Amino acid sequence: MTRIDDTPPAWDERTQLTTFLDYARDTARAKCDGVSAENAGRALLPRSPLMTMSGLINHLRWVEYYWFQVVFLGEEDQGPWTDEDPDREMRIAVDFPLTRLLDEYAAQSARYRELVADSGLDEKARRARHGGVHVDLRWILLHLTEETARHNGHLDILRELLDGTTGD
Repeated sequence: MTRIDDTPPAWDERTQLTTFLDYARDTARAKCDGVSAENAGRALLPRSPLMTMSGLINHLRWVEYYWFQVVFLGEEDQGPWTDEDPDREMRIAVDFPLTRLLDEYAAQSARYRELVADSGLDEKARRARHGGVHVDLRWILLHLTEETARHNGHLDILRELLDGTTGD
């Protein structure tokens, strides 16, 4: 995993944004290294029964799908969620091996890296958000970095509760 705490001043904005998002993605995957199949689907927080290692990884995967494909590209929403079950991506994650979820997340991240490389940071999303606002790609990259970093904190807590492993 590439360290980003010594950022060269010559990095342009796109490099900074994509490097920080890649770092957050890599961190999420690293937090899952060595997690047993049994532990991957264990919920440890009584008020958050969907918060599992598998659930969080699947959530991150589908959040990126939503922001890049549905909002930015304007594609039809084919996500697993429904009005009746808005967190379904977290619920169904326990039905799949964590290794599969991690592989799908990595493959999807690679596809989105290419999308970002071919699109301008000021390019507006095709689908409007709340209030009719069309966010730009820059905003989406920042939002996904924030979302992934926040869930990395959840992964840290779950991992320590599951098997005592702590990270950097």
